[in-house]
Amino acid sequence: MTLPIDPAQIDPDDIGAEQTTLEMDHEEAIEHVREAFTDAGFGVATEFSPSEMLNEKVDAGRDPYYVLGACNPAVADRALDATDKKMGGLFPCNVVIWEEEPGQQRVYHVSIMRIARLVGMAPDDDEMADIIAETGELVDEAFGNL
Repeated sequence: MTLPIDPAQIDPDDIGAEQTTLEMDHEEAIEHVREAFTDAGFGVATEFSPSEMLNEKVDAGRDPYYVLGACNPAVADRALDATDKKMGGLFPCNVVIWEEEPGQQRVYHVSIMRIARLVGMAPDDDEMADIIAETGELVDEAFGNL
């Protein structure tokens, strides 16, 4: 199978990649990120620790790694309409926190709205551009809160 795009050619801005490092312990970082995204207008629809599950199930020996499934309901509703309901396949918007070393946590997020448009799940029109701009502003605010 040939990919329709060359992943090596994707600029992080094309997928709305945002990241920062927090100088705090892992549990504190999870709470801090949850609060920052909530304050920016996101709800946390789901959350889980892949590292705990993998360490338990396959003895992976993974360092702490946590996923917050953030969602702004008003934007999610618009995105479902704009994509003929396809966007739900990418919901929620994940924010990942992983421990780089004790006391140092990486926070990472990519825009599912940008990715959906890039791979053809979402239209390249004004409505989707508005949705992408709005979610970008919300994510910028959340990262500013960190």
